[in-house]
Amino acid sequence: MSNRSDATGDRSRSTSDVDADMWAALAKAVEDLRPGEVVSYGDVAMAAGYPRRHRAVGTLLRQSLDALPWWRVVYSSGHLPPVNPTLQASRLMDEGVQISGLKVTRSPLGRFAEA
Repeated sequence: MSNRSDATGDRSRSTSDVDADMWAALAKAVEDLRPGEVVSYGDVAMAAGYPRRHRAVGTLLRQSLDALPWWRVVYSSGHLPPVNPTLQASRLMDEGVQISGLKVTRSPLGRFAEA
C-alpha cells in the first residue's frame, strides 16, 4: 500500500485513510443539506474541503442509494442528472423547489435561492 501526504504533509497516513476521510467529509456535507437546499456536485466537494472532487460526489451519491439526500444535488447549471430525474424533480418540488424542464429555476436555500 502506498503512502501519500495529507494536507499537513503527514506521510504516515495511508492512501486508504485519506480516502476514508474524503468519503466521510463528502457524506457529511450532503447530510448537512436542509430540505429545499439545492447545490451542485462542486458545491458539495468545496464544502467538504475537496474542491476538485465533484466526480467523487457523484460516485458517493450513486452508491449511497437513499441513505443520503441525493436529490438535493444537481449540475451547476441547475439541470437534473439523467438518473431518476422524475423522482428527483418530485422530491425537490415537495421541498418547495421550482423546476422547469428538469432544471431547477429557484430553491428556498442553496445555489438557486433568490438573493
